Amino acid sequence: MRTFTAADAKNRFGELLDAARREPVSIERHGRPVAVMISYEEYAAYADAYDALLRDRIKQAEDDVRQGDVVDGETFFSALRARLNRGAA
Repeated sequence: MRTFTAADAKNRFGELLDAARREPVSIERHGRPVAVMISYEEYAAYADAYDALLRDRIKQAEDDVRQGDVVDGETFFSALRARLNRGAA
């Protein structure tokens, strides 16, 4: 992955656009990555994949509800708190 500083990204924006059409480009400020620029085609592919994932999760949740595979909120959050507490130790 090619990297530009924020100042270089601003001063060489055309070059940044050309580079992003070929591969993701990292943009750094003060030596830390703050953004990634990708081509529109790559963004569209990510967005489509994310939408498909959400549709699958919604369908699974609807199937779970229809089958009665649910828990009440208190049970869920108690289990979540316990799991988070184990991870914090």
